[in-house]
Amino acid sequence: MLNEMIGSVVQVCLFALVPLIVWLVTARKEASFFAWIGLKKPVCKEKTKTLLITAIAAIAYITAMNLSMKILPEGITTAGSQFAGMGMAGLVAVFFNAFVRTALSEELLFRGFLLKRISNKYGFPAGNTIQALLFGLLHGIPFGLVTKSVFTVILLTLLPGLFGWFQGWLNEKQCDGSIVPSWLLHGCINFLTGILSL
Repeated sequence: MLNEMIGSVVQVCLFALVPLIVWLVTARKEASFFAWIGLKKPVCKEKTKTLLITAIAAIAYITAMNLSMKILPEGITTAGSQFAGMGMAGLVAVFFNAFVRTALSEELLFRGFLLKRISNKYGFPAGNTIQALLFGLLHGIPFGLVTKSVFTVILLTLLPGLFGWFQGWLNEKQCDGSIVPSWLLHGCINFLTGILSL
């Protein structure tokens, strides 16, 4: 558990390093780092509609990913696999892994840094598409390398990529540029995955 906590903090620091350097060089006088990266209280439009759309998207994503995991060869591990068999003793480690190590670090980098910087220069459609593609590749390529399957790379790039696109839309178009909604959504999905493997 302590290793997971320390590892989570180290990973967030590493993922935030480049954004922090860019902010120091380019935007330090314009906004605080947290506001610049989108780590701020969300102000969401049409809360009920946004919540309903988010719930449907999350259920569709979880279902599609679970079906996808069934076609992978035996012995392929996922993010939650490292907690298999730990029982309730692993609950705190799963929480840190889900909400800090993976969700916070990835949201800072993809939706907080890449999406916002690319959108500022080329517009939201380009920014959201590029960050979603990179986010998808981060998930698809490792599985492809292990399975040596182009189909696996495409499938496991496409599904997280589409969900990453949705998360970018949720933050920027529904919640005033805050990355908190996608962080919580991402963390909840990872937490659920981790709990199911305990």
